[in-house]
Amino acid sequence: MRAMWSILKRLHKDEGGAEGLEKLLILAVIVLPLLGLLIYFRGDIAQWARDMWNKVKSDANQPV
Repeated sequence: MRAMWSILKRLHKDEGGAEGLEKLLILAVIVLPLLGLLIYFRGDIAQWARDMWNKVKSDANQPV
């Protein structure tokens, strides 16, 4: 019982995984709003990409 209690105390004091978790949370705070914006504006972004692609194709077909 005493050995188990000692292991639990050491596990509670161990902060080795905390740094990785903090980095993951910071990344999530940055990525999730961007993902939300991409989903919200997906139609506008798709239309913009189509327009740009068509412009590139039409410029490529013109003689130099």
